[in-house]
Amino acid sequence: MIDINVLAKPLLDLLSSFGTGVVPSGGASDALTSTSSMLDQLHQLSRNSINQMNTAWDGVAADAATSKALRVQTSAATISDRGTEMATVVDQAAAYVETGQKDLNGIVQSFVNQATALGPAIATPQGLTVLVGSAIDHLNQGLNVVGRTQNELSTQTQAMNELTPAPSTSPASLPTNLTSGVKSGIDSLLGLASGAGSMVSTISKPLTSAASSAASNQTQSKSSTNNNSNSNSNSANSTTDGKGVKITLPDGSTVEAPNEEAATAVKSALSAVGTPYVWGGNTPGSGIDCSGLTKYAYGEAGVELPRLAQEQHIGHPQVSPGDLMPGDLAVWDGHVAMVVGNGQLVEAGDPVSVSSIRTENMGMEFYGFYRPTE
Repeated sequence: MIDINVLAKPLLDLLSSFGTGVVPSGGASDALTSTSSMLDQLHQLSRNSINQMNTAWDGVAADAATSKALRVQTSAATISDRGTEMATVVDQAAAYVETGQKDLNGIVQSFVNQATALGPAIATPQGLTVLVGSAIDHLNQGLNVVGRTQNELSTQTQAMNELTPAPSTSPASLPTNLTSGVKSGIDSLLGLASGAGSMVSTISKPLTSAASSAASNQTQSKSSTNNNSNSNSNSANSTTDGKGVKITLPDGSTVEAPNEEAATAVKSALSAVGTPYVWGGNTPGSGIDCSGLTKYAYGEAGVELPRLAQEQHIGHPQVSPGDLMPGDLAVWDGHVAMVVGNGQLVEAGDPVSVSSIRTENMGMEFYGFYRPTE
């Protein structure tokens, strides 16, 4: 007679090798979240600093400093968002392993319950056949859990790889030791399931042989396969975070517009880059002037602007430089340009182009920055 403990051992070994999925306090996820929180605080401080600088200082040099500061601000916000997303990936991967571990616990308990229910019949040839068949059945269920978890962790690994590269135009990035540590953590979780799968494929052979041997002593055998697996994969890509709408600029940086209208206006204005300057023009690709560009772009978003540049100072008045968002308008008494983010604006020159943000424009009076959608 085969000892029930011998049949249960492969399942128990699988369970012990799988891991719990519990992320330790102070691990990679907490480090990423803490870093993102600190960057958010720095972002707020940078807003105040930019506003104070523009209050005390103006001119070409002040514009250059503001543009640089806004680029740093964008970089910090991007890194903060990426850190938060990476922490979410780590937590989700851990949750997948934790779910797998609970499922394996249930499978082990189910096998023990079935073996116990056989009672004295377990000592008979027929009972032995049923017991070995049950062991193989439960081991197959365990394999399904391992395979499911491997697939889920592979998805999280891919998501982590996509988050690792830094923006192409920003020298700042998450610390190398931190990102490598997070990737190592994901790889370790994947390795647990992979190792468990290899172990099961090895230990299943003696069980199969045992079943064949038991079946040879009986004219009838009973086997069943129950491959129930609950796939719980929640993967979603979103361009918004509840505050605004994310936009990827031509330079590769990611910025956040305050709303869908502003995001549409920015994308429409950028699509006109390269259009020649034509006084009174309003046709992207053919000819356009400064106010024609902004009027066209916001018209694509369903927001009507006056035709003259100096009349486009509408909406939220006097947006502070440190609070600028994509879609805001820089208005002079004879010129207008659109802020696109990352310290840049798009404007109709000859041709339409993207340049660093500024408040100086050929001696014109600067009215300020405005947000047409508020």
